[in-house]
Amino acid sequence: MHKGEIIEVPHAGGVVQVWIEGEGPQLLIYHHGTPAAGPMEPDLISGAAAMGLRVAQVVRPGYANSTRQPGRTVADVVPAVVAVADALGAERFVTLGWSGGGPHALATAALLPDRCAGALCLAGVAMYGDPDIDFLEGMGEDNIAEFNAALAGPTALAEFLNAAADSGLRDVTGEQVVDSLRSLLPEVDQRVLSGRAGEQMAESIRWSLSTGTWGWLDDDLAFTRPWGFELASIAVPVQVWQGSEDLMVPASHGPWLADRIPDCSRHLVAGQGHFSVAAQTFVEGFAALRATL
Repeated sequence: MHKGEIIEVPHAGGVVQVWIEGEGPQLLIYHHGTPAAGPMEPDLISGAAAMGLRVAQVVRPGYANSTRQPGRTVADVVPAVVAVADALGAERFVTLGWSGGGPHALATAALLPDRCAGALCLAGVAMYGDPDIDFLEGMGEDNIAEFNAALAGPTALAEFLNAAADSGLRDVTGEQVVDSLRSLLPEVDQRVLSGRAGEQMAESIRWSLSTGTWGWLDDDLAFTRPWGFELASIAVPVQVWQGSEDLMVPASHGPWLADRIPDCSRHLVAGQGHFSVAAQTFVEGFAALRATL
């Protein structure tokens, strides 16, 4: 698979890795899923290119060679975004976050209103602990176990994630992805991951875990703690996209987020899952995102 340019940008006494794809005149800051750093979905890259967007994926601390920041919050990604945008000479940009990247894209929109023109949250998780949502309801078995481990604390979570990595995820192949994630995949997502997208997902998981599970662990802990910003403070246009059949991030999370963001367009797509919903998002969503610049 094609791999774009990888650079390292100084950040927080270490470095943050950045995957860069395309040569568009405008910048799209991409926040990857959990744990899904590294190689990006080709349709994401081509969809961005069609809108004149160059993609810069910010590899969060603890993944691959990005220096770990123990105890980081969701909002702590913002200084890394600033460092990356400055290094690439982009005063203004838009942002996309998929799955675990969703809250990080929203943090970027909330805390950088003078630089972030618009945000797209694709199947992003809601805040844990709010009485208006049952965070785990509708999740697949594996994610319920994972978040319960996170709630039990760092030691329990580290044991859970290391066991998952050692049981096959660290070396997963495209042919094994569906079986490895089956409890999290409705039939529509199983079909998507049975081909090229499955190979890409496997490569991304392997790359994410190449130096351990620290990035994955710190993401999970951050999701269960205060995010470090208020959704109501977001002052730029936001899109929330969510598939009705999603078992990784249940459909209830999308409307919960959209209800709390002042300028938000919501797209709850019937019959689509965590991965299948992306095809429509990378066309309609990217066009609307580009229009904010």
